[in-house]
Amino acid sequence: MDRVLSQEEIDDVFRNLRDDADDDPAKHALPYDFRRPDRIAKDQLRAIHLLHENFARSLASSLSAYLRAYVAVNLVSVEQLSFMEFSQCLPSPTCLASLEMKPFESNAVLEINPGLVFPIIEMLLGGNARTPLKISREITEIEQSVMDGIFRITLQDLKTSWHAVTPLEFAIASHETEPQLLHILSPNEAVVAVSIEVRIGENSGMMNIGIPSIVIKMLRNKFDQQWSLRKSKSTEQDQDRVLRLIRPAHVHVDGRLAGPTVRVADVMDLQEDDVLTFDYPVGRFVDLSINGKLKYRGHIVTTGGKRAFQIEEPYKV
Repeated sequence: MDRVLSQEEIDDVFRNLRDDADDDPAKHALPYDFRRPDRIAKDQLRAIHLLHENFARSLASSLSAYLRAYVAVNLVSVEQLSFMEFSQCLPSPTCLASLEMKPFESNAVLEINPGLVFPIIEMLLGGNARTPLKISREITEIEQSVMDGIFRITLQDLKTSWHAVTPLEFAIASHETEPQLLHILSPNEAVVAVSIEVRIGENSGMMNIGIPSIVIKMLRNKFDQQWSLRKSKSTEQDQDRVLRLIRPAHVHVDGRLAGPTVRVADVMDLQEDDVLTFDYPVGRFVDLSINGKLKYRGHIVTTGGKRAFQIEEPYKV
């Protein structure tokens, strides 16, 4: 006589079927791109991101001291692309350098956008580059020699940042202005593309670094040892170094009175010796901005025949 299964036994059968389906290795398979067999793991990309965040901080202080101006450097992205995709993302013409990466045989790429190159050249030649420059032409050999100082500083900071993982010696192998003429890697070879935004006053532009993925893969064990549990936290020595380097840099100080709202007709009727009244009480503090950020509150005063600002208290958020 056939035995009738209880409801509990039936539930056990279906539960076992679901467990077997979950253990199916096909459900845990990852897509594989045969065109890019040298893709690197996401955790390694995160380690590279952390490394270049430190590089960006170091470069900001170095460029501020070199240019004697406030320079902001921010890491935008770290991603893996083919060398052809990386080249197509770069402007043309631009300022390119092929970099040796000793002791490895592969070459990396360092690119600085024209939106940065020409303001930097103007500042190094005595100008202030306060007006954003929009120039799209190839740089001359003389301009390239002026930019070599920027490249040397950048490579030195890059070397220092990479030293936490492995000793690398970066050196310029060649210069180029057209990305399509830089044939250091095959078009389908993968590179880790590091995009960095650099702001100098009113001027801003991108700095791009392309590192062959094969080099990153060779260093995987060292990345795992040095960066898996490391947090991005600056030490007191790092902070002292940054303060020491940026002391000679110049900042823009701005104290402004908030003006009234005026009709266009009244503005058109303004004449010499007219007095325009501001809706601003005499006793109210005026805000003082440093590089566009509110820092202090006080009063606009007169000293030595010139306007001045008397600081009363720090600005409280």
